[in-house]
Amino acid sequence: MTGSNNITVLASGNLGKLKELQAAMSDTGLKLQPQSDFAVPEAEEDGLTFVENALKKARNAALHTGLPALADDSGLVVPALGGAPGIHSARFSGQGDTQNNEKLLQEMLPLHGQDRKAWFVCVLVKIASANDPTPIIAEGYWHGHIAKLPSGTSGFGYDPLFQVDESGRTAAQLSRAEKQALSHRGQAVRILRQKLEH
Repeated sequence: MTGSNNITVLASGNLGKLKELQAAMSDTGLKLQPQSDFAVPEAEEDGLTFVENALKKARNAALHTGLPALADDSGLVVPALGGAPGIHSARFSGQGDTQNNEKLLQEMLPLHGQDRKAWFVCVLVKIASANDPTPIIAEGYWHGHIAKLPSGTSGFGYDPLFQVDESGRTAAQLSRAEKQALSHRGQAVRILRQKLEH
């Protein structure tokens, strides 16, 4: 399968991530296809950091397809919760986005409105092959606060609770263009694009 028309496997089945990354990388010549198109089994995300997990996902996708791979590992860090949900963001409740948001609000209740600062982290890893010794790694960070109630209908994950400092709106109330300009994933994509050009 190697060299199939610039196809790069996105080591994720998350449609929200796929749409964001396809839009952001559309003019780079990379044709992103989700690993679900190739029946790639999920990688075991047992790393201790976002970088480790992104690398594991990228190598797993490249190994099963013989194609270059791009992996994203991202999550929400809330210092007042000891850094949770962190690398466990996607499976915080074990039941999906809505329940993850509910669990986050529940865990923040005992804080009585104290420090609600938080940030999103995104690590992108691009590899040419499963055993590529020089992965391209790009990181992005988006600082904000956890809102007391969810609002907004766009985006995915913790977007309805992530309040963007400058405007008071949540990430789920931003247009796609606004989110791409501000977000952790948007920042990581811009860094990755710069690295791919060199």
